[in-house]
Amino acid sequence: MKEKQNIEWKSSWRDEYIKWICGFANAAGGTLVIGKNDKGIIAGVDNAGRLLEDIPNKVRDILGIIVDVNLKSEDSKEYLEIVVDPYPYPVSHKGQYHYRSGSTKQELKGAALNAFLLKKYGLHWDGVPVPNLLPESLEEKAFELFAGKAVKSKRLEDSVLQENRDVLLRKLHLVEGPYLKRAAALLFHEDPEQYVTGAYVKIGFFKTDSDLIYQDEIHGNLFQQVDNTIDLLLTKYMKAYISYEGIQRVERYLFPVPALREALLNAIIHKDYSSGVPIQISVYEDKIYFWNNGRLPENWTVERLLEKHSSQPFNPLIANAFFRTGLIEAWGRGIEKIHNECKQHGAHLPVFDYEPSGIMLLFKGIIPDSQDKATRKTREKTREKTREKILRLISKDTSISIKEMSNRIGITQKGIEWQIMRLKKDGVLERIGPAKGGYWKILKE
Repeated sequence: MKEKQNIEWKSSWRDEYIKWICGFANAAGGTLVIGKNDKGIIAGVDNAGRLLEDIPNKVRDILGIIVDVNLKSEDSKEYLEIVVDPYPYPVSHKGQYHYRSGSTKQELKGAALNAFLLKKYGLHWDGVPVPNLLPESLEEKAFELFAGKAVKSKRLEDSVLQENRDVLLRKLHLVEGPYLKRAAALLFHEDPEQYVTGAYVKIGFFKTDSDLIYQDEIHGNLFQQVDNTIDLLLTKYMKAYISYEGIQRVERYLFPVPALREALLNAIIHKDYSSGVPIQISVYEDKIYFWNNGRLPENWTVERLLEKHSSQPFNPLIANAFFRTGLIEAWGRGIEKIHNECKQHGAHLPVFDYEPSGIMLLFKGIIPDSQDKATRKTREKTREKTREKILRLISKDTSISIKEMSNRIGITQKGIEWQIMRLKKDGVLERIGPAKGGYWKILKE
């Protein structure tokens, strides 16, 4: 028998072991054995009778809880078993909160302590009221974006969508008394970072682990972050490899787009927003990393996560709003959907890695053998033609907008912005003046 989540052995009693009892009470309960060494061999205790009376009294006075202390005997050696039940409320040891995790005891501090206290009181981070967040400070465009998606999903009654925002906020459980909850700021405020530090997505393209080529940040409400992040990945960060089926030209990404979208949604729903750290996406030629400062449910391993496909959302109010829009199919099926999309795409299954700092999801692509020099030249020629079209439009109208270029050429505005960025970097194009009222200047052909 070995020490594990709910068993701890100590060869003799010390009052500091009341911290271990505190850790068991705050977790799933457990048994502290006095009189066994760290190999589980019974050493016995000489003063078992006195400890049988002292320990329950000390635990009651210091922790305010009751524990069972049982006297055991084996091979004429006495030892004690202190049985600790899990408590529904937080238990502190002289103002400190201890927690049993795995086979170790940890003192909870900072964000971990905040999350623990919320959980004990039946709350989630995204459900905490924000006193200075008012309904009129929320963005009308965010409600329109939500309503547009919800209409398509048909997961929210039309009558609710036609009501004012107060009714909608209550229907989404984003109101408590006179206050809005944190989730309302993330979902509907134009600048949620006023209330939640680090509530954005960061993307970077890497040639090697230490060689960052370019990067972007995606801000705004969470609905916008999803749409804009996926759009940016497709237009700027990922390559579409070209092949032919007969005479039909086929463009195919290394990674299944629905799987990437699901990975992003999972990161948003399960992120620990109290960390103040953004979601980070690292893109390489043949792989993509998704990282977020999230945590697995208590006592879960990555293996159990994969076996169960997913866990209940760390931010259930955000998850509920995303479900209403049809962005997620159902709680707890995200990993299963990612796996299915990768299988259908013929791609590697993603690799999950969990560390105390967060959860990492790695997609690895298989570059087609047919992607030879001729195919690369074709892609390069396509890019050159797009650059030529942009310069041709500018030569005819130096005040033309990016939106109009997008409509005329037939690619997204993000794609136009990326091409313009390259033209500026190559010294071909310059912007004179502000976005409104300024003009383009071609420096060289």
